[in-house]
Amino acid sequence: MKRLGWMLLLLATAVPAWSAKKITVGELTDTLKSMQQEKKSDADVSAALKQIQLTEQLTRNVMNSLSDCVPGPLSTEQLYVLEARSALLPPPSADIPATPAPEAVAQKALLDKTSEYLTKIYEQMPALSATKTTLRFQDNVETVAASSGMHGSATDVSVGSAIVTASKFIHYINATESMVTSEHGAEKMPSAKDKTPWGANKMIALQEPDPSAGEVFQEAQGAGTIKWLRWETVNGKTAAVFSFEVAKKKSHFNMNVCCFPDVDQTGTVHFSGMQRVGQSVGAAGSGSGPTGNLQTNTDWHNYKATVPYHGEFFIDPDTGIVLRMITEAELKPTDVVHQQDTRIDYGPVTVGGKTMMLPVKLFVVSEVVPNGDSSAGSYSTRCTLFTAEYKNYQIAGATAQK
Repeated sequence: MKRLGWMLLLLATAVPAWSAKKITVGELTDTLKSMQQEKKSDADVSAALKQIQLTEQLTRNVMNSLSDCVPGPLSTEQLYVLEARSALLPPPSADIPATPAPEAVAQKALLDKTSEYLTKIYEQMPALSATKTTLRFQDNVETVAASSGMHGSATDVSVGSAIVTASKFIHYINATESMVTSEHGAEKMPSAKDKTPWGANKMIALQEPDPSAGEVFQEAQGAGTIKWLRWETVNGKTAAVFSFEVAKKKSHFNMNVCCFPDVDQTGTVHFSGMQRVGQSVGAAGSGSGPTGNLQTNTDWHNYKATVPYHGEFFIDPDTGIVLRMITEAELKPTDVVHQQDTRIDYGPVTVGGKTMMLPVKLFVVSEVVPNGDSSAGSYSTRCTLFTAEYKNYQIAGATAQK
């Protein structure tokens, strides 16, 4: 019974101090328009947006249509948070065509077309480089100072709070810019060593390259789990959506998240004298009490694992080209990483005079236990949202055009 009570206490301490209201995108639109008519301030609109959770995907087109309803930078920031948090959800029903599912033979023909595209075109792409601009949104940490080891060109934003402290809500932290390279359609590990003090600066880094469409499709196809899901409108074009699952035995989905603490106490304690029952250590008549030198040492380590995963492919039915891919890692409750879900959008990019379908947008939703296995009696979680855009693609090693 004591063990059960202790487990319930741990679960209770992990529950957020606020409860979000779940609404649709349509209800979000109505709320913003109503607050605009009431001439609510930027701080008031921002506080209201922090209290909600969308049940549908907030698409960029809808975000743009709401730009006149947000009165300032604080509410605009929270709109971007809602976009990232809902990025892996199905869109409103208006973006889901009522067209019947294709016959099984047609589904197989489309998947064969996708397999041919990935192996004969996508994976045959030359080595490329691109500029990746990443925005970080996070809770349980204040806006990052320059001393954190993070460097970015965006202006840090401080966010107010209506109910609890600002750090409890997800808000903008910073922006970073990096050069990434890919080969045969797969992103490569950076050659330079990252010296940022991840973990110690209250942030994480995802140090495994983004999933490759070719590798994920090959594993899903090999697992035999690709199934028809629905039609969906993506960037104004109808896409065929297929779901898939890859078990751990067939998975090469690697995770590498930095960093989590190992806390050890070192030193020596000496006890002398006799302590009477009922007296505290060091009290009068109890002896001299403990003496010595105790220190706390913290080592930081990465979470590394190869995990099962599932996800979705969004495919152009005319060409077999992958327009979007979602991967969701399947993690254990006892892992220090609770969630790592990724969405990659692909779009036409002209490189070296040729048009290629390349990653143009990225969303990552993550949740970790920042104290790792070192929590004492309770634990907290930290949610981090990443949104990234890829620009300035060129053949790797080529001189940038001015």
